[in-house]
Amino acid sequence: MTAFRVFCWLCCLATAAGAGSVAGKTQPPDVFLVTIDTLRADHIHCYGDADMQTPALDSLARDGVRFEQAFTPSPITNTSHATILTGLLPTDHGVTDFAVPLATDHPTWAELLKPQGYHTAAFIGAVILDSKQLAPGFDRGFDFYDNFPEHATSKSRWGRVERRGMEVAQHAEGWLSSHRSGPRFVWVHLYDPHDPYEPPEPFASIYKERLYDGEIAYADSALGHFLAYLKKQGWYDRALVVVVGDHGEGLGEHNEDTHGIFLYDSTTHVPLLVKLPGQEAKGREVAAQVRTTDILPTVLDLLGAKAPSRLDGESLRTYFAGGEASGRTAFGETDYPLRFGWAPLRSVREGGVKFIEAPRPELYDLHSDPKELHNIYEPWDANVQRVRSMLAEVRKKVPAPTQISRGAVGQSTTDELRALGYLGPADALSSTNVPEPSLLPDPKDKIEEQNLLHKAMLAVDDERTDTAREAFRKVLEMDPKSLTALVQLGQLELAVTHYAAAADYLGRALEMRPGDATAAFSYGEALHMTGNLAGARDALQASLKLNPNQFSARLLLGKVYLGLKDMTAAEDQLDAALLLHPANVEAQISLAEVLIAEGKFSESVTQLLAITHSQPGNGEAYIWLAQAYSGLGQKEKALAAANRARALEKQEKPH
Repeated sequence: MTAFRVFCWLCCLATAAGAGSVAGKTQPPDVFLVTIDTLRADHIHCYGDADMQTPALDSLARDGVRFEQAFTPSPITNTSHATILTGLLPTDHGVTDFAVPLATDHPTWAELLKPQGYHTAAFIGAVILDSKQLAPGFDRGFDFYDNFPEHATSKSRWGRVERRGMEVAQHAEGWLSSHRSGPRFVWVHLYDPHDPYEPPEPFASIYKERLYDGEIAYADSALGHFLAYLKKQGWYDRALVVVVGDHGEGLGEHNEDTHGIFLYDSTTHVPLLVKLPGQEAKGREVAAQVRTTDILPTVLDLLGAKAPSRLDGESLRTYFAGGEASGRTAFGETDYPLRFGWAPLRSVREGGVKFIEAPRPELYDLHSDPKELHNIYEPWDANVQRVRSMLAEVRKKVPAPTQISRGAVGQSTTDELRALGYLGPADALSSTNVPEPSLLPDPKDKIEEQNLLHKAMLAVDDERTDTAREAFRKVLEMDPKSLTALVQLGQLELAVTHYAAAADYLGRALEMRPGDATAAFSYGEALHMTGNLAGARDALQASLKLNPNQFSARLLLGKVYLGLKDMTAAEDQLDAALLLHPANVEAQISLAEVLIAEGKFSESVTQLLAITHSQPGNGEAYIWLAQAYSGLGQKEKALAAANRARALEKQEKPH
């Protein structure tokens, strides 16, 4: 054990008055990781924003080490958190897309601390980090992972896709109160600064002209509540506390309203505060450039825990004692532009320069141009040659490009992504596997479109249909061939029952990109509702040819064949649908309807009786049962079934 680590343990013992001794050995300190989503460093008081009030973050800066220049490799929540949890760059941990599982050979904090005797728990502020939906594998090693309910009971975003920071903090405090023996590792994720910016009072009034800052101030208050709880319990002084932003926010800089597309400092420069056990390194400020990949190696170093064989970061311990002044190379990457059919970006921040690899590459002198406003790129520049060789080394580890999987998430999860302002795989008709990214449009030329698409998706979730429609149409004015806008507008019109308009938009999209099963299904839905059964049949057949395991497409195609009087084909499709979902009542009733049309009355009675036994309140089943009995000539049973259907209909009508 190093002298520094021994000093930390002595500090722990001094403040804990000996309470941390277990079986004659010093108990390791509690470890608390707080990640604050979408948090720009330059919008925090202790990072120089005099107009902000962030007392909790400021207090941690006084009690610990403040890193002035910390950088995330990714401006996307899942990817950036996977880096924090594993100490690996996105190219190594592989979580470069929503719902991509974190591979089991990349251990996380929780898995690495469990062998040290830690009890572990995680408390998340948004469904985007739900381990059962959009962040599979993130829960590995945690005794408790506070996922969202599988079925939301409210249309409100609160509790459905997001939790207020105070609620997250209270969940963590509740778990700690029932798990009082240590050591404990707790991860708390505060999502509040993410758009849409809706801070609660009094922050909405205090920061009414800058609601993003109001969200930060509110998140800071939630952090303050959590820290006050730790202090009240006597756990704060001897704990290791790390607070870090996962990424920043564009706020209109470089014309980016939010984040995910660009790699400028506005979305990659994050706050990093580390409070060590005891009073060690209290109030220290580190100006050297560091990375979020360095956090896990630091924690493992301080705890004397075994590190995995591969880490892309290094311990920050040498900075705590002021023994190191040099900075570390920070890599950046974003594949999110691929969802729109635009080029992905890669960056290197090193030696006072920032290089961004793009169809139109960029180079910035950060000393004279810290806002990255004046591109000085020249291909023969020595800095360009140097950093491009660095990127080439990183690129060697990347597998051959593959198309984004559209089956990675289900429709409900796609809806949740859209509610958070992101495109999901099923939305991303324009995502591409072009082997040479430089052949794709430069995101710099498309950022206004992305801003509008983001605005539109949030409006869809809020049921502000006119606002969403206007934004989508503006995108089509900029680019009439925007596949993303065509598909999204088609889905919107379908949802509000404008079926002819929906069919027009979706048909135009499929003409340009016929190989998309989801869009073809939606096109079939729209045609079906306009009465174009033959067109609906062709679209649904095309969709199923691309993806045969679509229950909804099988069910709808069965109904279309029924409308076309092709009973054999209808029965085949409905049988196939029930193989996928045997208990689906809608498919069961539709099959009974087909059997009646075919004159197979006994089979339909058997089918319908099973439904009435399992769902005695299903009036539709009794309607068809009456017809089946009539077909068999059983008039009394037919009359009884019809009377039961009428009685159920009266019960359903409001009084």
